[in-house]
Amino acid sequence: MSHRFTIGVEEEFQIIDPATWGLRSHVSELIESGAPSLGDQIKRELHQSIVEVGTRICRDVAELQDEVTRVRRELISSAERIGLRIAAAGTHPFATWQDQLISPGERYSALLEEMQLLARSLLIFGLHVHVAMPDRRATIDLMNAARYFLPHLLALSTSSPFWGGHETGFRSYRTTVFRRFPRTGVPDHFGSWGEYEDYVNLLVELHCIDDAKKIWWDLRPHPYFGTLEFRVCDVPTRADDTIALAALIQAIIVKLHKLYQKNQGFRLYRRALIQENKFRAARWGLDGKLIDFGRRAEVPMRDLAHELLEFVDDVVDELGSRQAIGRIGRVLEDGTSADRQLRVFHDTGSLSAVVEHVVAETRAGL
Repeated sequence: MSHRFTIGVEEEFQIIDPATWGLRSHVSELIESGAPSLGDQIKRELHQSIVEVGTRICRDVAELQDEVTRVRRELISSAERIGLRIAAAGTHPFATWQDQLISPGERYSALLEEMQLLARSLLIFGLHVHVAMPDRRATIDLMNAARYFLPHLLALSTSSPFWGGHETGFRSYRTTVFRRFPRTGVPDHFGSWGEYEDYVNLLVELHCIDDAKKIWWDLRPHPYFGTLEFRVCDVPTRADDTIALAALIQAIIVKLHKLYQKNQGFRLYRRALIQENKFRAARWGLDGKLIDFGRRAEVPMRDLAHELLEFVDDVVDELGSRQAIGRIGRVLEDGTSADRQLRVFHDTGSLSAVVEHVVAETRAGL
């Protein structure tokens, strides 16, 4: 490859009180506990019961695996030193946003002033995957094409079947919560980087945003990092699933870029059609059917996942990610975190048991 598609991930975690299995607004104490080892890789979010950690830039999936494992292990150790636990899931099964403390700071005050109750209710946890781009033109062309796969990635990552003590009927209820925010969801198609830049500049000029970081699409050009940032996924509970999804995302980008270099364009679909598939992915996860717009047919998500793996198969060895992407097969057999959480709840009738299960899975294998 003439360009090295380096990768990195950010994961948002729940801070758990093991005495109640509820959320605990102790991010400051957690950051202080983890500061020596994680440094600026650990950050607070709007709610004090959320902590975000990020990897360094990784040259390949093998390096990413080491980083994700190390960062999760050190975060969990930091939490346990002060009597807390860490859970990775898109929503907490029974905690309510009304009970959460807000982090101090001008950034969060400004967000609350602008978004009001929308911001306060945003008690959700996601995975963000960054892939380095060769140039601005490729960034837009690859974003346009990769939009098609956002519902597939969401279905593979679902981990939020509960909200406020209720079984929602969705595999990713986080998706419906975030949908209330402006400038979210599947991005439009842009004809060029200049067209995208004109859009951003217009929003800044009209005081809709102060910079492009307030564009929260499921897939966006990161305004500072020179990456395409995939933001559609719930945070996976198992570290291996995070690594597998990041590897799959990198492979999708590399495969699309190879087609792009050969002038073999990937067919572009309207945002409204991709949104139909995104709803299906959020509602039914792997058990649903997405629409194959080329065939004009509904196809089981698991079949589409296998087709996606075949689509990227010719680049995974070049990327050294065959083993990591192979773990997608386990997700297809065992289900996502949402499926496992629902099984625990249906077996026990206890949402606390679900949290205990998620905490144990978050810690497993590290």
